[in-house]
Amino acid sequence: MLYSALLRPLLFKLLSPEQAHDLVMGGLQFASNSALASAALRAAFGSIPSAPVQAMGLEFKHPLGLAAGMDKNAEALRAWESLGFSHLEIGTVTPRPQPGNPQPRMFRLPEDEALINRMGFNNGGAEAAATRIHSSKHQSIIVGGNIGRNKSTPNEGAIQDYLAALNALYAEVDYIAVNVSSPNTPGLRDLQSAGSMRELLLAVCTEAKRLGGKPVALKIDPDSDKDHVQRTAVLAVECGVQGIIATNTSIGRSSLSTPEGRLQAIGAGGLSGAPIAKRSTEVVGWVRDAVGQSASVVGVGGVRRAQDVTDKLNAGADLVQVYSGFVYAGPAMVRQLSPAWKQ
Repeated sequence: MLYSALLRPLLFKLLSPEQAHDLVMGGLQFASNSALASAALRAAFGSIPSAPVQAMGLEFKHPLGLAAGMDKNAEALRAWESLGFSHLEIGTVTPRPQPGNPQPRMFRLPEDEALINRMGFNNGGAEAAATRIHSSKHQSIIVGGNIGRNKSTPNEGAIQDYLAALNALYAEVDYIAVNVSSPNTPGLRDLQSAGSMRELLLAVCTEAKRLGGKPVALKIDPDSDKDHVQRTAVLAVECGVQGIIATNTSIGRSSLSTPEGRLQAIGAGGLSGAPIAKRSTEVVGWVRDAVGQSASVVGVGGVRRAQDVTDKLNAGADLVQVYSGFVYAGPAMVRQLSPAWKQ
């Protein structure tokens, strides 16, 4: 199609990954603010078969959504709706605005249909995101708020950051996703230890219940072993979490076609895209085995084709999300993947 044959090669050749992302987000933001442009997107890409899914106490039109990281600041909700996504997660957002890590911080691995990023939770803050959601005029797309702590906040103060972000977003989102698994904020993954995790999740779930009871999900990493994943999932459910999002990006670099010299030049960051598809699907299965039907499972990682969606659904996912795959597939992605749930 036009995107794969012309637009993607031009974007990849002429613009850095972050420049391309900003350009695309600018166009989608324009479409979100224009009824005519939103209607044009819907006519071109948004005819998606319905397959209702009950997950986290909410009803989704079909399983496929947009993962956190693409629309960090809730700038294009109507456009994502017009492209056919059933849901999206904004963020990760933090209580206070922060610039994220120094550039360059996003890298393409075309040989692997993958990305490496070390963005570092760059965002305009939770209150600004809430204001945008409130004024977005989106109609039926489900919105999750993916929250994290500010880089300047030590882990000892992390709970206060998560609660502040939760309170800022709560009225405007349908569910909250707790991100303690990004590899790009120093020390963040330390919050995945059992003691820290229990304290954080109990605080977040208690506050969400006090505010009205919207569901809370936990996003986990793909790098932990089976025992840790399953113990984390069980602990999360015990604390009141209603969804497990599996998985975030990986710090691994195994079995890549990208030359080793290129990887060394890129350096640290989270790997996403096709290379983590198998592992993330494996983690989905581990989580489902651990929690049974006591929580919903969201499969994320390496989704590019309809078979990838099918694999995650068969492994036990209720919902599936995409991020890197959208960079490589383009605006027709939801329609291209819809055979996975088309009756």
